[in-house]
Amino acid sequence: MTKMEPLKAAQSPHAVDKDWWRGAVIYQIYPRSYQDSNGDGIGDLLGIVQRMPHIASLGVDAIWISPFFTSPMKDFGYDVSDYCDVDPMFGTLADFDSLIAAAHAFGLKVMIDLVLSHTSDQHPWFVESRQSRDNPKAAWYVWADPKPDGTPPNNWLSIFGGPAWQWDARREQYFLHNFLTSQPDLNFHCEEVQRALLDAARFWLDRGVDGFRLDTINFYFADKDLRDNPALPPEARNATIAPSVNPYNHQEHIYSKNRPENLAFLERLRAVLDEYPAATAVGEVGDAQRGMDLLGEYTSGDDRVHMCYAFEFLSPEPLTAGRVVETMQRLDIAAPDGWACWAFSNHDVARHISRWDLPPAAQRLYATMLMALRGSVCIYQGEELGLPEADLNFEDLQDPYGLEFWPEYKGRDGCRTPMVWEADNQNGGFSDARPWLPVGHDHLHRAVVAQEDDPAALLHHYRRAIGFRRSHPAFLKGTNDRLANDGAVLRFVRSHPEQTIFCAFNLSPDPTIIEMEPGSWTPIGAELGSTGPSADGKLHLGPWQPCFAIRIE
Repeated sequence: MTKMEPLKAAQSPHAVDKDWWRGAVIYQIYPRSYQDSNGDGIGDLLGIVQRMPHIASLGVDAIWISPFFTSPMKDFGYDVSDYCDVDPMFGTLADFDSLIAAAHAFGLKVMIDLVLSHTSDQHPWFVESRQSRDNPKAAWYVWADPKPDGTPPNNWLSIFGGPAWQWDARREQYFLHNFLTSQPDLNFHCEEVQRALLDAARFWLDRGVDGFRLDTINFYFADKDLRDNPALPPEARNATIAPSVNPYNHQEHIYSKNRPENLAFLERLRAVLDEYPAATAVGEVGDAQRGMDLLGEYTSGDDRVHMCYAFEFLSPEPLTAGRVVETMQRLDIAAPDGWACWAFSNHDVARHISRWDLPPAAQRLYATMLMALRGSVCIYQGEELGLPEADLNFEDLQDPYGLEFWPEYKGRDGCRTPMVWEADNQNGGFSDARPWLPVGHDHLHRAVVAQEDDPAALLHHYRRAIGFRRSHPAFLKGTNDRLANDGAVLRFVRSHPEQTIFCAFNLSPDPTIIEMEPGSWTPIGAELGSTGPSADGKLHLGPWQPCFAIRIE
């Protein structure tokens, strides 16, 4: 099969429900760390096929695969040099077609990570663009003349450190890079660029993908006039998007990203998605100040993206009941008709088990709570095993982000170490060769095989929590009412025409008593450790204990 012969017959047999994404549980796979099928120490597409039974056993609705496109791998696939091919490191297009077929056979949707805001500097588009100021692709990237003194055209900063501009001697101009210098930003003000990217989306939709996770969705457009970003007051800075040691946090990025022109392009992309039976998109909104507002703008109505990937629960600050309430209330104001996709961990942040220092009972409760939130949910490979952040030596680091800011910031390698399948070999069943990153020292005893044999293991709790969510329409598509926190207890009511469910979560190691929601309730969720109200109408919650109760009409 060639690049130009998509396997259209691989469309999902469950493609009739256009709203399948609403309330879905999506399992994120970082392919180079999931399963190595050919013994080179790097995970690949056929490795994912090999482990599809495990994924399906979790009860999730879809998988999201981080980039596997042709790439020099300076940023591990987020620097694309060919949007319509598979990097040989991960396999072939035929392997991808096999993955689609295997996932659909298990009833799983497939979403892929589409990186549209920038390419690799080795992409043929950029190779041509940098040759001169008047070639056919000269305007495909963001180029600018220097100031009279030769310095960059404005004060924009790169997330990976330093100025967001790189000098190019061929054109005697600077090009914009919001990330690495090897990741030049595309010029979305150019109509030809937009058409080429929409064609790339169609290429994968024609091969049978069910949707996209859209990387850095708010970075697409840069201000046409290249105005300076204003300074951000110290009290407004936070490390949600970039570590605190990064001066990127010192600016309010209103001109280098978050531009209003994004909306028109998102509408064009949505029109492409709507050409297919039930394709969907979740956009990653990377902004520490305006993230929730952008989520509302980008998901409002039915002509933009379906949902946005929220960063609020990926930050290092502890996730308290009060913070959940505050976040949900902000969402209700900013995006009353929008749809969020929540996650606690991913490939860019320290694993939440370590980030929040959660003991085993808390790990279960947080997984349970995540499955009760209004919105869709992403869980990251290894999260179902309770993997902590791996502690790596400097000489083991691969991530350019960590290499730049070490030792104050150790980068993202600690959450990207290989998945552990077996406990009886040093590579955890991931590969017969030395893995590209070492397996975490304290990960082996949490391997899938070890947890399968332990009825009390966290893996089984994740399966129960996901199953509980999927079996109750109120969790999938219901409203979220009477949100409040009683000290460390988070409480809310999920309502759907078929059912009303009261939810409470004691996010602390101390027992507590709260007033039960008025009404007649029947306890549910005993398999998740849920308790019910006592005879006096009070709710007695043990440490890290939830309560679920369904209203009796």
